[in-house]
Amino acid sequence: MKLDIKFVRSHFPAFTEPTLKGWAFFENAGGSYPCKQFINRLTDFYMKNKVQVNYPYPASTLAGQLMDASYQRFADYLDVDASEIHFGPSTTQNIYVLANAMRPMWKDGDEIIVSCQDHEANAGAWRRLEKQGITIVEWHVNSETGLLELDTLKSLFSDRTKMVAYPHCSNVIGHVNPVKEISKMVRKVGALSVVDGVGLAPHGFPNIKELGADIYLFSLYKTFGPHLGLMYVAKELAVKMENQSHYFKEGILKSMLTPAGPDHAQIAAASGVIDYFDTIYEHHFDTKATPTERNTAINRLFLEHENTLLNHLLAFLRSRDDIQIVGPNTIENRAPIVSIIPKNKKIKRVYADLTKHKLMLGIGHFYAVRPLQDMNIDEQTGVIRISFLHYTSMEDVEQLINGLKDALSE
Repeated sequence: MKLDIKFVRSHFPAFTEPTLKGWAFFENAGGSYPCKQFINRLTDFYMKNKVQVNYPYPASTLAGQLMDASYQRFADYLDVDASEIHFGPSTTQNIYVLANAMRPMWKDGDEIIVSCQDHEANAGAWRRLEKQGITIVEWHVNSETGLLELDTLKSLFSDRTKMVAYPHCSNVIGHVNPVKEISKMVRKVGALSVVDGVGLAPHGFPNIKELGADIYLFSLYKTFGPHLGLMYVAKELAVKMENQSHYFKEGILKSMLTPAGPDHAQIAAASGVIDYFDTIYEHHFDTKATPTERNTAINRLFLEHENTLLNHLLAFLRSRDDIQIVGPNTIENRAPIVSIIPKNKKIKRVYADLTKHKLMLGIGHFYAVRPLQDMNIDEQTGVIRISFLHYTSMEDVEQLINGLKDALSE
């Protein structure tokens, strides 16, 4: 079964929006197009249910039910319990709250290992704990490949290691880290795994139970939905954390890690992302399946389609001697997040020429300053980032390749 790309794109209003006609979107790692199911749910909530929730009158009761459904439906797809799902304003803020909630669990001099491959969201807040007596141990990337090496991680463990923070997939290097293997290693030394899934979740939601991570985070605005961060925290861990909400919220897991309070409309509408996934499954498959099984099947569809496009793009990039590919240059253990550096022309000039070809791309360091520093890449200049998702077509990739040929020419 191959992904029906025409059917997929019919669920994203951006592809029929006149102002976007002719533009190919390759900055998906910065934020995906939203699906119409989410947009419809958000509009509907604002029109009918924008009231304080869980009072006995119908509009309020339904508002609470719609929010509860999002917690449950995401939990079902991710293979966890609904009480382990938390929606916050962003992944960056979720981690900031986590750092403050977890600090009382540790003693002065305890160590946390923070990778240097991460977006700063899963680095900065942890590093600030150094001012509160925690020792920060850096897990550097290989300066040539940009990869995190497991032997290096092993050498960093000590009897005071309490946590390891790292990405499932770097947002500039694109390599997919073996979370399941790393989680086992970390658990053996009695520490916790905190995984930044922002880079990988757009390419397929994980089965968190299988991964074995204690905390897993990603952004819904990069997975076709609202500007919220979704955070999984294992129940047995959450109850050990210090309450970050009002004192009378102590013991209410859904509230303890969201001090700002829930965004009712966006949480309720987030369920539209699951509506979309269900629609994709039902269009491609005839068999009944649990949400977790649907997720697995959808992931296979997405991966096959994305790998076909990625293989084509990487073959072109490898054929050029005027481009540096940052990170791996094959599809093995790689997401379609490809950063490049022109060798013969100024990066800003190349980027400007690509924009003239109606190509929407990113340029800069994308808050991934530390891996660029480890690889001796000037973070002020940065990289051109090409990132795409399952709704990207081969025609889009051809438009990109033709634009690159022209932009790179002397």
